[in-house]
Amino acid sequence: MTPAPDNFLGLPPQFCNPRSARYAVLPVPYEGTVSYAKGTAGGPAAILNASQQVEWFDDELQAEFYEAGAVTCPAVEPTDDPGETMRRVAEAARPVVGSGKFLLTLGGEHSITAPLVAEVAARYGPLSVLQIDAHADLRDSYGGTKHSHASVMRRVRDIAAGICQVGIRNYSQEEFDACPREVANFITPRIVRTDPQWVDRALALLGERVYVTVDIDGFDPSVAPGTGTPEPGGLLWHEGLELLRRVCAERQVVAADIVEVRPIPPNHCTEFAAARLAYKLMAYTQCGASRRTC
Repeated sequence: MTPAPDNFLGLPPQFCNPRSARYAVLPVPYEGTVSYAKGTAGGPAAILNASQQVEWFDDELQAEFYEAGAVTCPAVEPTDDPGETMRRVAEAARPVVGSGKFLLTLGGEHSITAPLVAEVAARYGPLSVLQIDAHADLRDSYGGTKHSHASVMRRVRDIAAGICQVGIRNYSQEEFDACPREVANFITPRIVRTDPQWVDRALALLGERVYVTVDIDGFDPSVAPGTGTPEPGGLLWHEGLELLRRVCAERQVVAADIVEVRPIPPNHCTEFAAARLAYKLMAYTQCGASRRTC
């Protein structure tokens, strides 16, 4: 795990040491099954670049959290074969997870989550997956492959002990018919805005150990316009933070990814939001582990 030149948060060498850093950031610039607007392969580099403009002092928590350290791993080199790319993602994740570091992956398209969850589950045992997303991603296959971004949560469902899907507001008849239990448990933006106990509903679907996957289109396009399929009516920034803060405080979050960032220069707000969100996950997980008040 040699640090990349453009490391996450622009940390000085003592805080991105592969041996001592608590967090490992893994870029996966893959967009092999994208079905609408392309460009997510540029997401990881854009997030890393934006992260170097993020202040280390967190205004919400009134503290700095960078000293736990974050090493930026070499980017996974994707191929045209979705199955082979998934194998490469798993291979890159395996030593990081095995070392006990918190793996924070930056995509790329959402299909990469399935092999990541599999590697984390192999290390930690049964775990739940919290998905923030506009789409259910529960098709059995799409575009001729079971490794599609539109099928990733169907693959994850077969690995994880349970899933909690928040922000869902666009899904197919196939998903509605084939996955009635998951559909019944969707925490849609309408529920977020009408049920004061919506975070408690999410927590009730999660076990003790949790993997977090954030498709940036789970947020409203006013927060994150730079994504392949920006769906209106998504989570607002502070709604997403409220959920993540509570989950990190009340569960053991062991790994996470942020995917589907599609840079649309000269607008950089989406990659900057993703970089802020990644640092928030570092902060919230440190608070949760130490039982500090977040």
